[in-house]
Amino acid sequence: MTMQSQAEVLHALAKGLDPSSGEALEATGVWREPGIAEALRAGAAALEARASRTPPPGAKQVGQPWTPQEEHRLLTAFAAGVALPDIASQHQRSLTAIEARLERLGKITAEQRVTRNRFTAA
Repeated sequence: MTMQSQAEVLHALAKGLDPSSGEALEATGVWREPGIAEALRAGAAALEARASRTPPPGAKQVGQPWTPQEEHRLLTAFAAGVALPDIASQHQRSLTAIEARLERLGKITAEQRVTRNRFTAA
């Protein structure tokens, strides 16, 4: 299921419609509660926004797994003192991805990053 179709499901539920058939749901369902309908709409909007995001220019490898060879090239460039934005460009990844991988490999600490780790509480 694509993010767009997931958003369509949430929009239908927020409107009180069965996503499969388009028929009205029971009048007494939990979906009628204002907070639930609002949450469904917010979820749909978030999915739509996520689907429309494009990777940074030159970051064609966004979301691709790291290969051992690519990690080796990353570590070699880092040890040689190549600037992180240049490494990001060479790897066609975002600066965030480069810093995250270096942190994961124990080459930098979270405090040394200039980008935010979006997977931890900030």
